[in-house]
Amino acid sequence: MLTVKDLFEIQAIDGLKIVAGEKGINNEISIVNIIENPEAFDWLSPNELLLSTGYIFKDNEDLQIRILNELSAINCAGLVVKMKRYFEKLPQKMIDHANELGFPLIELPFEYTLSKVISIINEKASGRYDLLNRKTLDMHNLFFRITLEGGGIERISSMLSGSINNPIIFVDQDWKLLHFTEHLNNKVPLSYCFTLVKNRPIFNKEFINSVPKEINEMKKSIQRIYYLEGMEIKCRILPVAVANNIYGYIVVWQTVQDLTEFDLLILEQASTNMALERIKAKDIEEVKLKIKQDFFDDLLTGKITSVDTIHTFSELHGLNPSYSYYCIVINLESEEDDGYDDMVARRVRLENKTRKCVDLVYNLSNYSNAEVTCFHRNNRIIIMIGQNDNKPSLSVNEVKQYANTIYNAFEKEINNTTFLIGIGRQYETIHSLHKSFSEANESIRLMEKFNIRGGVSHYEDHSIYHFLDSNIKDIELEEFFMKSLGKIYEHDHLHGTSYIITLENYFINNLNISETAKAMFLHRNTLIYRIDKIKEILNTDLKNSEELLQIQLALKIFRLLNKKLPINS
Repeated sequence: MLTVKDLFEIQAIDGLKIVAGEKGINNEISIVNIIENPEAFDWLSPNELLLSTGYIFKDNEDLQIRILNELSAINCAGLVVKMKRYFEKLPQKMIDHANELGFPLIELPFEYTLSKVISIINEKASGRYDLLNRKTLDMHNLFFRITLEGGGIERISSMLSGSINNPIIFVDQDWKLLHFTEHLNNKVPLSYCFTLVKNRPIFNKEFINSVPKEINEMKKSIQRIYYLEGMEIKCRILPVAVANNIYGYIVVWQTVQDLTEFDLLILEQASTNMALERIKAKDIEEVKLKIKQDFFDDLLTGKITSVDTIHTFSELHGLNPSYSYYCIVINLESEEDDGYDDMVARRVRLENKTRKCVDLVYNLSNYSNAEVTCFHRNNRIIIMIGQNDNKPSLSVNEVKQYANTIYNAFEKEINNTTFLIGIGRQYETIHSLHKSFSEANESIRLMEKFNIRGGVSHYEDHSIYHFLDSNIKDIELEEFFMKSLGKIYEHDHLHGTSYIITLENYFINNLNISETAKAMFLHRNTLIYRIDKIKEILNTDLKNSEELLQIQLALKIFRLLNKKLPINS
């Protein structure tokens, strides 16, 4: 075992001088490295001895202090600076700070090259590698046996925590909790810091965003600080990856003891076995998910007619067959220009976006006053909501209020996307859920037909459209419209006016001049002029209840047939 103290007994590099941090004189040295890049800290490991010419920090006092802080936090062995090229003597601030940290700061005589020093020290430290390799092989065999015996991530995590004497948190590639192992001597309990619910994110965005996206290419752990209520908790993060595919992250909650070089080697061994477990679990999960998806698809399309089958599979997949159910469908339309993306890239982007939407729905599930099951199909999010049969049925307004909560959250969190949310009616049994699903899709179809760009719509909002669309032929609808509002329609096309739209808004706002003007961003007098012209063209005072009903029906027909209506010229 080579220590900082041993360096001063190596005759081949006579003249080394420790100028600060003598408290760390017994720090172990595993390997020697050069640091000439101020952003290279993620690549360093505990027990490394760093050499530098001092060029990177020669004119920057803040960087001098930062380097000492970072190297000390990583538990590096010390910093050796070659003298007389950039420093006649090391700055007093560096010396004082290194003393505060107990971090060895050493001067190297000018006549030695960094490469020669590295060679000499590594030769002295080589015997340590044989011991580390033997110990690492033992840990590899131990973890591998756990994998062969089917111990899973629970046993691997427990073994890892006991070996490196720190709590362990294991999350998936989206930072959702998979497993955690607490440590008896942890002074900052995980349960105090996090809501430890599986398959839910537990770390805050600031911490997650601090981890470089290319961490899987680094093939080593990095250190980050988790800030909590004035505390700074050191965390060691290692990706669980195979062939650049990330399956999760191991986070060491470093509150019991600092990690050694051997601890990091154990961590890497555990990461390999965790990856194998994740690959195996993913394959099993994909089979289960396929079975679950097939059941949901058959349930929502009404293909399952057997009551016993529905009950059996519902209970198996988390649905309660005795609950009252309704369905919400959300259609996503990306506003991004995908013209330059290939099909695979678009598919991946859509998959990531829909998965994020599903997570948001579950985060808002407490607003539904019922049990929520959510999944996605292509660009649509499907939500099945079951309510205890002892509770009164939900009103249309209550259901729409929940849907609007979802819509507002999506608008805030998902960029460059338009959302159409359709809601079906609530049915007493799960056997009729396919009807609610069909109604939710029909609501979206009508919103798309009316060129609505985003919003929430319940099936019952369109009752009049369902009646007109399904019971009366298009030619009869057209005749009714032209008889009632044909003169206004032709005037709009001949003179470029928008009296049909004005009349539509007038009825939406209950024939209220002030509210209509406000909704259309018109001056009140301008709107009054338009209404007077409409009355003149139609030869009506818009007061007769029978005429008002006919006009309202004609406006509904306009929305159904506006692309098919003829223009007489």
